Amino acid sequence: MAEAHQAVAFQFTVTPDGIDLQLSHEALKQVYLSGLRSWKKRFRRYKNGFLTGVYPASPSSWLFVVVAVIATMYARVDPSLGMIEKIRCHLPTNGYLSNQSESILSGLLFSTGLWIALVFTMRQTLKLLLSYHGWMFVPHGKTPTSVKLWMLIVKIFSGRKPLTYSFQTSLPRLPVPAVKDTMRKYLESVRPLLDDKEFQRMQALVKDFELKVGPRLQWYLKLKSWWATNYVSDWWEEYIYMRGRGPIMVNSNYYAMDYLYIVPTPIPAARAGNTIHAMLLYRRKLDREEILPVMSSIPMCSSQYERMFNSSRIPGLETDTMQHLKDSKHVVVFHKGRYFKVWLYHSGRLLRPCEIQLQMQKILDDQSLPQTGEEKLAALTAGDRVPWAKARQSYFSQGRNKLSLEAIEKAAFFVTLDDTEQGFRKEAPVSSLDDYAKSLLHGKCYDRWFDKSLSFIIFKNGKIGLNAEHSWADAPIIGHLWEYVLATDQFHLGYTDEGNCKGEPNPQILPPQRLQWDIEEPCQEVIRQSLSVAQQLADDVDFHSFPFDQFGKGLIKKCKISPDAFVQMALQLAHYRDKGKFCLTYEASMTRLFREGRTETVRSCTSQSTQFVLAMVNPSQTNEEKLKLFRLAADKHQSMYRHAMTGQGIDRHLFCLYVVSKYLGVDSPFLKEVLSEPWKLSTSQTPVQQMDLHDPKYVSSGGGFGPVADDGYGVSYIMVGENLINMHISSKFSSPETDSHRFGNYFQQAMLDILDLFNLDNRTSK
Repeated sequence: MAEAHQAVAFQFTVTPDGIDLQLSHEALKQVYLSGLRSWKKRFRRYKNGFLTGVYPASPSSWLFVVVAVIATMYARVDPSLGMIEKIRCHLPTNGYLSNQSESILSGLLFSTGLWIALVFTMRQTLKLLLSYHGWMFVPHGKTPTSVKLWMLIVKIFSGRKPLTYSFQTSLPRLPVPAVKDTMRKYLESVRPLLDDKEFQRMQALVKDFELKVGPRLQWYLKLKSWWATNYVSDWWEEYIYMRGRGPIMVNSNYYAMDYLYIVPTPIPAARAGNTIHAMLLYRRKLDREEILPVMSSIPMCSSQYERMFNSSRIPGLETDTMQHLKDSKHVVVFHKGRYFKVWLYHSGRLLRPCEIQLQMQKILDDQSLPQTGEEKLAALTAGDRVPWAKARQSYFSQGRNKLSLEAIEKAAFFVTLDDTEQGFRKEAPVSSLDDYAKSLLHGKCYDRWFDKSLSFIIFKNGKIGLNAEHSWADAPIIGHLWEYVLATDQFHLGYTDEGNCKGEPNPQILPPQRLQWDIEEPCQEVIRQSLSVAQQLADDVDFHSFPFDQFGKGLIKKCKISPDAFVQMALQLAHYRDKGKFCLTYEASMTRLFREGRTETVRSCTSQSTQFVLAMVNPSQTNEEKLKLFRLAADKHQSMYRHAMTGQGIDRHLFCLYVVSKYLGVDSPFLKEVLSEPWKLSTSQTPVQQMDLHDPKYVSSGGGFGPVADDGYGVSYIMVGENLINMHISSKFSSPETDSHRFGNYFQQAMLDILDLFNLDNRTSK
């Protein structure tokens, strides 16, 4: 519609009297405002690029240096030790400037050079300061004076008003651990999982690798670390995500839930209006670099924010790619098998929430039927990657199919107006959250575009959720956006008493535009096959999502234990009670203290944790003995977590050594075995980063992901406030070893059993 509207901005007819030129002033106005907006964004991008380039200095500091130097020159003091005079002698002025003008110009050039040198010095000093991570290992409440002084200097050098990417060039590079250290930590991590004979065999493999292949692979890895910004991230994205040829639905994508107990409005179009507008406000803040860098005493890397919007995964035969645009002016909405293109701007401004509500309501009221092959088209993104890549090349490379597919892939994000009702229901507290989780994770397998960086879902009863493609960023990045959307929706935009968005819409806004398809029978057959693969995968997912409200991190902190370590030990105990054995356990830790850092693995199953678990199932052990072992296990876990955050983990180093070995054609039995070990228990904590809601009604349900191993569990948890932990547990029905509900029960009992070791009088911290 907008293309057609702009095309008739100019109309002319040839008459005997000449050419009769007709102009559509409204269309011309829209063209002008669109161009003006683009130029403003371009100027803002250049300005922010300059401000980020000179950070932690500022343009005003340049003016201060210039004024100071010129002032000293007028006071007949040479601050340059003769350099200003040398600059003046080499100026190519050819006598066009007076002596005074030449002196001022020379002083200006010297001042600018001095300022650039100061900027470089400040940045290198800040990078050196940020390379220190000893503060993480300081016991809580026992910060020495030296660390306090370091934190003060960091604060001084960090500047006052950082933009989103201000600290990027000041962040240190991820260090490459020594092979010897990684081998030692690896053997330590697998010791509780192997018997003596197996452990001796592994020791032999490690020794052989350390003496023969390891040093050569390490040399190439060191070389890459000197050349590349981050020696892990590009390979991690390519080989862990992009080269996977199986479905990304369930296996890779993850989800985020709405508020747990409330729905701000039961009107789906109104909820869509506020929340879509909130997402666009966040995108605008991101474009303007107004999102402050996340701080953990020191700034974290912000590079993952860059591809949050206007991005889509593009399938390939051997590897996928990530397409990212600087801007997008529309979203694509799916409803009952139809695709609609909805413009986001009018008269050079964002659509208001009430105007987006009007657009969504028009789609909900539309009674048209899906075109042939249109309804289940998105199943292509849910199945195997190679059939989708071939179909894209064969059936979507020209004509209306190409234009419609480009509209989806170039959209700001994807929106689904779901025709089901989801969310927590008091009459079915268990099954309702389980159904909600499965709906967000895979839906009907054809009503989410799983390749889009963000697929935003609005349910029939006003509940919302998000499905995120994983390759471009990790869960904390999505969590930051999601907290902003929930808070903006409820506390800044709000609703009328009737549940509608506030304000009056402009009736002249272009209506939603149906995307047109011409899907032939061979393509429909590929869609059916992809849907069959996706449905088998989705039907096999056993999900259990529940709030653990017996106690939370408030009471755990009273025990002087890390809340994360407490939960991880409970998971170890629950897993042993569930399966009667220990397993290789994955906990995701972030490495965003380094430039372009993503994640590292914390191997939560340790010798200390296994000793604690065995004590817990041994009736002859006293509570004092169990508590002592628990503290040792929790302390060990915290130590490993801190080492992982500071670049001293095991698994990313082993992964990169394996990639180098493949490039060199070197066969390593050790690396081959290590990289094939399954993670039977994969866990992740989603941090609360922005929202501090004291009203217990407004708590997030967090998010989750599918099982990593066919016979294992995927566990995600979020600690909300002081008294609530929301859990998301996944497994597969096809495995006789797993049952998500059974594991959830074991986890809750493990939490209570561990708390009982502390003999606290009050069970809650409320």
